[in-house]
Amino acid sequence: MAVQEEINLATIIDLQKHPINEDHYREKCKAELDKSGVLVLDNFLYESSIKSILSEAKKKENLAYYCINEHNVYLDPFDKNLSKTHPRNKTVTSSKGCITDDQVPKKSSLRALYNSLKFKDFLCDVLDETVLYKYDDNLSSINIHFAKEGQELGWHFDNSSFAITLLIQKPKAGGQFEYIRQFRNSNIKDNNYDGVLNLLNGNCIPEKLTMENGTLVLFRGKDAIHRVTPTIGDRTRILSVLAYNSRPDVSLSESARMTFFGKLY
Repeated sequence: MAVQEEINLATIIDLQKHPINEDHYREKCKAELDKSGVLVLDNFLYESSIKSILSEAKKKENLAYYCINEHNVYLDPFDKNLSKTHPRNKTVTSSKGCITDDQVPKKSSLRALYNSLKFKDFLCDVLDETVLYKYDDNLSSINIHFAKEGQELGWHFDNSSFAITLLIQKPKAGGQFEYIRQFRNSNIKDNNYDGVLNLLNGNCIPEKLTMENGTLVLFRGKDAIHRVTPTIGDRTRILSVLAYNSRPDVSLSESARMTFFGKLY
């Protein structure tokens, strides 16, 4: 089984450019993530793998659940005790379509990558995690997001300590990942309200990531505020989110599943 997995992985990942099994490469990746809060691995997958995943995604796109969510940057409930202009009550909009884990083909290269023990071992070393587990529900582990023209991901901080994404198809324009690192300190509950207000008023200049199809990104977004700008043009931005947990037997909450997926199972 391990030999077969290694063969399969070698047909998906460009292991010459990204030797994820080698300690020196893992150490280099970890150092970059620790320093910058983001790790961008260009051409992580072979072009043939990305084309296969893209073809699968397009065939399932008609099943995507589209939603528009209005939220604050903290992804917390709005606070009636604060003014409407307070950052806790400033509304941003996120809109996208999503297909869920149960809709990803069983023999997809994307699923083979997600389940690969070697890949998870690499992630553990880089993210400084002991073990990574899939979600216990059948929807949340692998998601594919579709952002058509005008759709975007609004400014926010993540609730989780890390996010792993794979760009499947870049749009003609727009769809730019923007972020500002260390924009709050959640450890001491410093939400940087003044800074967030300045950002929402257009007075901050964020950093931008340039990504091509097949780029794997590891990102620590709990204290780094970030967004994806609206897609421009008729080519849909398609991105896969590979979601893991550091604990077993964890399911996404029922309310979150209904909000993002439109179903519980």
